[in-house]
Amino acid sequence: MPQQKAASLEELSERIIYSERYSDANFEYRHVILPKQMLKLIPKDYFRQDDPSLLRILDEHEWRGIGITQSLGWQHFEVHGAADVQGQ
Repeated sequence: MPQQKAASLEELSERIIYSERYSDANFEYRHVILPKQMLKLIPKDYFRQDDPSLLRILDEHEWRGIGITQSLGWQHFEVHGAADVQGQ
């Protein structure tokens, strides 16, 4: 059986899911869902100290560095775990 090579962040970034944009009176929002396999490749210091299964709020250079693409001006402001998303 041929050995499969591990996927890179770049390859996995092609599988990121972006929601449609939606807005309120002040801001425009968009959900970004990362492939589960991607979490194993993200630097450990990008995760919360109190819950290492969740990303912390990332600066723009950090989220862009792991392959998330958004227009200029977007900010990362909230994190949901897999259980939160599945429960919706």
